[in-house]
Amino acid sequence: MSNRLPVLPQYLLPKKALTAFAGLVAGAKAGRLTTALIRWFVGKYNVNMTEAANPNIASYASFNEFFTRALRSGARPLADADFICPVDGAISQFGKIEQDQIFQAKGHSYSTTALVGGNAELAAQFENGNFATLYLSPRDYHRIHMPCDGRLLRMIYVPGTLFSVNPTTARGVPGLFARNERVVCLFEGPSGPFVLTLVGATIVGSMQTVWHGVVNPPRLDAVREWHYDKQYLQLKKGEEMGRFLLGSTVVMLFPKDTLTFTDKWQPAAAVRLGEVMGNGVQPVPDQTGQQ
Repeated sequence: MSNRLPVLPQYLLPKKALTAFAGLVAGAKAGRLTTALIRWFVGKYNVNMTEAANPNIASYASFNEFFTRALRSGARPLADADFICPVDGAISQFGKIEQDQIFQAKGHSYSTTALVGGNAELAAQFENGNFATLYLSPRDYHRIHMPCDGRLLRMIYVPGTLFSVNPTTARGVPGLFARNERVVCLFEGPSGPFVLTLVGATIVGSMQTVWHGVVNPPRLDAVREWHYDKQYLQLKKGEEMGRFLLGSTVVMLFPKDTLTFTDKWQPAAAVRLGEVMGNGVQPVPDQTGQQ
């Protein structure tokens, strides 16, 4: 069966209207109805509430409060590595960027320029570099953390559609992660610049960052940028940088010769915040023995 057939209904659905409605429901403080919704969700998706800082389902005033719940202290120890996994989720794809092409799924790639909203100069910094695409399912913890230390330089809101981002859709929708609405965050890290992109999806009510708050809604029709290079907004490895209100995907970009992924990573494998993602590339000595 063609990979396109299972996703054809998504082309017809009023995705933005459904997402707006889901956002209203998720933000509502409806007492027992809210608690019943959360209890149903926990049961359906087998959410592990023992890891939550607040495991009491009835104490959450809205579904959004529950969905963006904090983890209890010590639930995700940080590995001793140069780069750590920034989320709980599953590996969609990872590896080398082929010139400017990011592998999405068999038969599908998209460009770094398209991902970052059309900025070719920004995208050129990641030519032949590395990428990682991590999918957050409904049951996962939905805060995003820093893979390494980073100073924030720029944030770019890129408008787009709102396809689902599950593995079936990734196989069936060309250029999925460069078509959906997204928030692109550019940092300067110990090994150079890196990009951490929050990708929206159907019924993802909003995306937010710790320095800005809610980025969307409103859902704009044009690319919008915020520059922070004259400020000193520094986030440490493992520190929270943002969150999804309902689930989605994170896409990271790293320059050439800065990151070697751990050999434990495989496509479709489950990952957890704080685990080893990789380490920096060691300089190769020249023939004189100097680096």
